[in-house]
Amino acid sequence: MSRERIADILLDIGAVTLSPAKPYRYASGILSPIYTDCRLLMSHVKEREEVVGAYEEVLRDKIGLKNVDCLAAVASSGIPHAAWLAERIKKPMVYVRKEEKDHGKQNLIEGRLEKGAKVVVIEDLVSQGGSSLNAVKSVKAAGAKPTHCVVIFTYEMPKSIEGFKQEGVELIPLTNITTLVKRATAKKIISREQEGIVLEWTQDTAGWGKKKGFE
Repeated sequence: MSRERIADILLDIGAVTLSPAKPYRYASGILSPIYTDCRLLMSHVKEREEVVGAYEEVLRDKIGLKNVDCLAAVASSGIPHAAWLAERIKKPMVYVRKEEKDHGKQNLIEGRLEKGAKVVVIEDLVSQGGSSLNAVKSVKAAGAKPTHCVVIFTYEMPKSIEGFKQEGVELIPLTNITTLVKRATAKKIISREQEGIVLEWTQDTAGWGKKKGFE
C-alpha cells in the first residue's frame, strides 16, 4: 500500500490535523502546527484494516516473516496494531511498558520474550523516537534482537533518525510527514506555503514557535 494512501486515511479520519496558522501547544510547552492521534484508527474499521494490511505487507515483503520471531508493541499506542497484526501473521507478541510496574513481578515486558528472538517493534507514531527507542533498548536488555521498528507515521525528525541508526534498528514508516503535507496540500487542507512551514517545525521543534512569531 502506498504512503499516499496511508496519509489520506490519517487525514480523512482526523487522526492527523494541521494548523500552521494557529498552532497546538503540547504538554511539553512546545508549539506545533501538527497534532497526531492514531488511536482514532481503532474506531474506524475499514481504515484500520487497511493500515494493518499495510503493516503486514511490510513484514511479508520487506522484512520477511522468516526473519520475525515476535512482535513487541510499544505501550500503549502500539498495542492494538500489534495485536491485530500478530493475529494475521500468526506470530507471538509482547508489549513493552514505559516503566516497570511497582507491584507483582514488576515486569517491563509483558508476555514471553525468548532470548535471541528476532523482534519487530510496533508503534503508531515516531516523533523524536523516545518511547520507541526505549522499547528497543528494553528488548535488547531482555536478550532478544530488535531488527526493525515499523510505525504508521513519522515526523522524520533528525533526532529519531540518528537514534535508530545508533541502535542498529531500521525504522520503517507506513507514511511520513513529507508525504502527508503534500497530500494535505493536494486536498486543499493547507496551502503550498503552509506545507513548508509545517516541515520547518520538524527541523527545530523547540524554536519554531518563536521563529514564526507565536511566542
